[in-house]
Amino acid sequence: MIHVAGLVKEFRRPQRVEGFAGGLRTLFTRQYLVTRAVDDVSFDIPDGELVGYLGPNGAGKSTTIKMLTGILVPTAGVVEVGGLVPWRERERNARQIGVVFGQRSQLWWDLPLRESLRLIGVVYGLPRPAYNRVLGEFSELLEMAEFLDTPVRQLSLGQRMRGDLAAAMLYGPRVLYLDEPTVGLDVVAKERIRLFIEDLNRTQGTTVILTTHDMDDVERLCRRIVLIDQGRVLFDGPLADLKAAYAPYREVRFKLIEPPGEGWAAPAGSEVARAGPRELDVRFDPAVISAAEVIAAVMAGAQVSDLSIVEPELEPVIRQIYAQRSQARREALSS
Repeated sequence: MIHVAGLVKEFRRPQRVEGFAGGLRTLFTRQYLVTRAVDDVSFDIPDGELVGYLGPNGAGKSTTIKMLTGILVPTAGVVEVGGLVPWRERERNARQIGVVFGQRSQLWWDLPLRESLRLIGVVYGLPRPAYNRVLGEFSELLEMAEFLDTPVRQLSLGQRMRGDLAAAMLYGPRVLYLDEPTVGLDVVAKERIRLFIEDLNRTQGTTVILTTHDMDDVERLCRRIVLIDQGRVLFDGPLADLKAAYAPYREVRFKLIEPPGEGWAAPAGSEVARAGPRELDVRFDPAVISAAEVIAAVMAGAQVSDLSIVEPELEPVIRQIYAQRSQARREALSS
């Protein structure tokens, strides 16, 4: 569905020289400073996949999305979306993609939400019966019925985001680009939007690329992630593989009736992460010892009322990767 190979985007700006004479020189010379925002990025996304495209601010995420949508022309490389080159066939490409930018709206500010959606249906040539059916489905899924007739400028952020999602998917595009779709939303609004995205991907096979700083979005929605920093891809693969590479340990959290007796020790391949009179956390490496063996060892020495296995969270993993990258850059500069 989406093919990206050797993608590069550079931005040029005039190199300024201070002072009056420098200003004249800047005006009449052709010296430029070049910033490479995207640097040799390659990936393929098949139909129906939901991918998290992650990175810190300035990593090149939004620039990549703008090239995929046809807003920007790449400096070098290949981009194809559904067999189309986005910036060469912008109108045809626009009919097969939907886009939601968290801080920007495609809705008409002074019109009721219903009228904004109707106009989008007209622009994309959606027949009235199809428009009514889709609007009814989206109203139910996104719980929009109570504010469909409210002017967009009077909607809360969560309501407007739901309206933007409906607008982006109204005409049934094959691809959906989401750039920070839950930024600034409360827990209830986030959950509603996540459920809607899951439903689109599952029932309609919509291909979704999600850029976000909210790791809960990623863990809830994405099975694959592409991690980018300074315009380059650092990791592309299953979320589970990233965690296994950078956070291989798991924990079993026990609630105790009676703690283990004197002389008890965690089995080989594990260690006690936290201990109290009524709780015990044991960290273990699944490559060395299984969760079942850890549980058996604890239950042989303690009375347990409850237990749970805690998987590593994504956010500390991402922080660790970027911290290592920053340290490597500092060492390279100092050497």
